[in-house]
Amino acid sequence: MDTPLDGVLRYAAFTATPDGGNPAGIVLDASRLDDAAMQGIATEVGYAETAFVIERIIGGDARRSRLRYFSPLAEVPFCGHATIATAVALAEREGEGAFHFDTPVGPIRIETTVEEGVMTASFTSVEPRAAELDDAVLGSLLRLLGVDRTALHPGYPPLLSYAGNWHPVVVFAEREAFDGFRFDPVALRALMDAEGWAGTVTTLRAIGPHEFEARNLFPVGAITEDPATGSAAASVGGYLRRLGLPPSTVVIHQGTHVGRPSVLTVTIPAEGGIVVSGSAVRLDPSS
Repeated sequence: MDTPLDGVLRYAAFTATPDGGNPAGIVLDASRLDDAAMQGIATEVGYAETAFVIERIIGGDARRSRLRYFSPLAEVPFCGHATIATAVALAEREGEGAFHFDTPVGPIRIETTVEEGVMTASFTSVEPRAAELDDAVLGSLLRLLGVDRTALHPGYPPLLSYAGNWHPVVVFAEREAFDGFRFDPVALRALMDAEGWAGTVTTLRAIGPHEFEARNLFPVGAITEDPATGSAAASVGGYLRRLGLPPSTVVIHQGTHVGRPSVLTVTIPAEGGIVVSGSAVRLDPSS
């Protein structure tokens, strides 16, 4: 007898090998699933997010679909790594090229191509925006991480940044503090829920002007840190634009702290959405 999980594909995004990247569940035909069923599948899959294609062809366009995303706890507005994974899964079946996904945060264009035998996808985010991070909230966040303001990089002020989800962005000055901070997942989740942060808490360390290491904190179920976070990468692009970084491409390394190394490439144009690129590979169902 089929079970709800029989129709779930599993891919790792922002990696070329199955032992890296961020795993995502994908349901390519969720047209008959209600909210409770999608939530139940996402909870049982247990990945940070599962993407559900709730409408496969929109307006007669076979390469335009409608997506929703669920974490093990709740629906989330947007998920970058599951978007990359879904596009790669579709491209493997229908051929490389452009797809359009209608998501709860707006339309997302995504390009797919094969490079050296690996399928790569690039999504363009919604228009990013940034806001000040309340000083008291920043203080609460730093206390939860067990650090003080002297640990932060003076050239990268903390801000809230949005490119589909709101992410607080905090940049550490030194590797020791970045590698060494610890946090209580329950307390951090409570702060995130109170502030309406549906994405991750994004912490960075600048390796160079166009290269960063990231730890994206996402306490949900058994997960505490995300191995690769596409929505956060887009928000980092918006954050850097807000700080005045000229149009450029930056590379974000993530996942080493949780044993799943990932690479995200972020292209920051002068205006418009941020482009986030990476490869994805299919996982064994037992992964």
